[in-house]
Amino acid sequence: MSRPIALPLAAIVACLTSCTTIPELGGMMDRGGTSGRKIEVDLTDQKATLFQHGKVVAIAPISSGREGKTTPTGRYRIIQKSPDHRSSLYGNYVRNGEVVKENIDIRKGGRPPGSRFEGVPMPYFMRFTGAYGLHAGNVPGYPASAGCVRLPPRHAKRFYEAVKIGTPVIVRR
Repeated sequence: MSRPIALPLAAIVACLTSCTTIPELGGMMDRGGTSGRKIEVDLTDQKATLFQHGKVVAIAPISSGREGKTTPTGRYRIIQKSPDHRSSLYGNYVRNGEVVKENIDIRKGGRPPGSRFEGVPMPYFMRFTGAYGLHAGNVPGYPASAGCVRLPPRHAKRFYEAVKIGTPVIVRR
């Protein structure tokens, strides 16, 4: 196959076989800001989709709530955004810079003497109801969170930058 045909063909194959799409959203911000945007979260397919005026502009893999810690379904709106949010429920107890008790739920068990609670980082947090939100985190390919919707870091940042307080979020099975 000649080189002029091989390169475009390789690019087409790469696009068609990729699992997710996340275009550069920067240019979108210049054309109408964040109006007409919404996020749909599909818990069955483990994906989040960003729409603008009814058109898909980005799709990202997610990890939603595991068994016993399900992500709530329904229609919501973004009610808080925090680029460097930390959990107020899950994290570690730390003393003198050293973790003395890890992976804890602050509502269970006691705090070791002289320690302080340090919440798990949840970068690019977008709260949509109660303690639930979308944020950057580990996405192993199946439901594994404590109820939030985790996105890969680069996707979380782009979704975060693309929406504002009040943006609709629809979570469905």
